Amino acid sequence: MKKLVSLLLVCTMVLAFGACGKTKADGDFKIGVILIGDDTEGYTAAHMNGIKEAAKSLGVAESNIIWKYKVTEDSKCYDAAADLVASGCKVIFSNSYGHQTFMVQAAEEFSDVTFVSMTGDFAAICGSNNLKNAFTKVYESRYVSGVVAGLKLKELTESGKLTAETQANSFDADGNIKVGYVGAFNYAEVVSGYTAFYLGIKSVMPNVVMEVKYTNSWFDIDKEAAAAEALIASGCVIIGQHADSTGAPAATEKLLNSGKICYSVGYNVDMLETAPNAALTSATNTWSAYYTEAIKNAMDGKEIATDWAEGYAKDAVAITKLGSSCAEGTADYVAGVEAKLKDGTLKVFDTSKFTVSAKQNTCTVETDADGKVTSCKVNLSFMDYSTMTPIYEGETVECIKDGAFEESSFRSAPYFSIRIDGIVENTVPVE
Repeated sequence: MKKLVSLLLVCTMVLAFGACGKTKADGDFKIGVILIGDDTEGYTAAHMNGIKEAAKSLGVAESNIIWKYKVTEDSKCYDAAADLVASGCKVIFSNSYGHQTFMVQAAEEFSDVTFVSMTGDFAAICGSNNLKNAFTKVYESRYVSGVVAGLKLKELTESGKLTAETQANSFDADGNIKVGYVGAFNYAEVVSGYTAFYLGIKSVMPNVVMEVKYTNSWFDIDKEAAAAEALIASGCVIIGQHADSTGAPAATEKLLNSGKICYSVGYNVDMLETAPNAALTSATNTWSAYYTEAIKNAMDGKEIATDWAEGYAKDAVAITKLGSSCAEGTADYVAGVEAKLKDGTLKVFDTSKFTVSAKQNTCTVETDADGKVTSCKVNLSFMDYSTMTPIYEGETVECIKDGAFEESSFRSAPYFSIRIDGIVENTVPVE
């Protein structure tokens, strides 16, 4: 009888602490989330879905997630963080770069709470041990989305639908096909992404040039649509984007239906509902990969990584469903590219695949006689650019390793800001 009672006690303890090493769901464990938008905006919706998926897999009730929507990048972020601490949250995430300064303010005040500033860049150097940064290697999925676009261009040219004779406006004087890109700001994050997209296209169609137009906003449907329309009017056949609305895909769909040859590659979410004929795919993040790891560590009382960045190797990035307008054979071709990114045999920023002209203002870059980059040193300090003085001192690192630029390895936030040949930035923001 004593053995039976003991066995029952052991079984009860096993059930209480979870089987097979799984995290025990804690009914009191609360997660705070500070968002720049809400679920009507693709970037924020992707974060929300990732957190919900992670919470569900870890047994955290949705009622234990406290959301703060449309929090501006100012002191309101600190106020939201303080309110979440008062509500009992043990880990607090924010999803916009501009929240970072106010997250560190909260981290310094509430030392028993972990704060994660997504896309941030100074957690490792600011001195607050409970401030963390995270981002994905989304440049990898942008490269893959560029491959999808390149295959479409190849199909259009081989079929004779896109030629310099029939579509002269879509080719430059050297016979290169024009593509366009709608960017939010000229930050390294955007530069890294559009360069990866361009290199993905070039891996299939070497004769391409790209123009980037900025909106100076992460989310502005009208400006993003206007940028896409202007790029298509100048002859661009593919419109990529690093901006968060459906403006560019919607404009591309409208012009495609009017008879223009133009297709869209989106960001964050599937754009097929908005642009069923024009949308080829979207580069996206699988945020649940990060949130599952981070929330589990917080629940287990373990340290959350100070800088976290993963890509295809950890299924943290992807492309969305391929549209019906994609070239035949795209799915199989893309699967091969993704496999190489996953096992590390393909490097997005392989320096043998691009050149940098001396005329470009890339003072940290050294090149050989052919314009191939041989050295690129990046200062990881957090700067006050109005005075050009560091707020937090970071080291200067050599980013070229084994013939490729090592992106998001020295910190999670992108720092690739080289302007390569073949891409032109239009520095006048869209009005």
